[in-house]
Amino acid sequence: MYKFTLAFYLVLTTVFATAVHADETQDLTSIQQNWAIANYELEDDAQIDAFTQLSEQSALFVKNYPSSAQTHIWNGIVLASFAGAKGGLGALGLAKEAKTSLENALSIDGSALNGSAYASLATLYSKVPGWPIGFGDDDKAEKLFKQALAFNLEGIDTNYLYGEYLYDEGDYKQAKARLLVAQAAGIRDTRAKADEYRQQAISQLLVKVDKKLKR
Repeated sequence: MYKFTLAFYLVLTTVFATAVHADETQDLTSIQQNWAIANYELEDDAQIDAFTQLSEQSALFVKNYPSSAQTHIWNGIVLASFAGAKGGLGALGLAKEAKTSLENALSIDGSALNGSAYASLATLYSKVPGWPIGFGDDDKAEKLFKQALAFNLEGIDTNYLYGEYLYDEGDYKQAKARLLVAQAAGIRDTRAKADEYRQQAISQLLVKVDKKLKR
């Protein structure tokens, strides 16, 4: 009787764990899809409203799966994007929340989602104003981008974000190299909408880079 009960318990535990993982994956996909719409397809008040709802969704995602690094990563991405859409000093609070969420992800598992927390945190450091207004720091951004590449040398997002940073820093040759890698990454089946818009952004930035290199 004991052996049967133990075997049944192990089967039940495995089924439950699989179901939880499936739910987490479904929630992640939903957030990623909603983010692509809010970030790329909406503007002005409609975009702010969408990010307001999405930030609530991503906060719940973290609450439901607090020990999962990817929940903190995507909460951070949502908050950082919300800050970018909102703009101005009023967005600094969102940026700080995004930073905390991404740091939480790193404390759990820096390799999660191919090191996405490093790339997203690097972008925050590169975009946010520096002291005394904000926490922006180009040196930290550079270091974090390189750490991100260690996990995902050929990924579309990391290479685009690093390429954008290098362009802003005036390093056009290296920016082009990163952008070409991002362009070669193509479009992922699981992130088709976001990657299509990302590829458009890559092409547009490459045009700007080439103009700078010809001068």
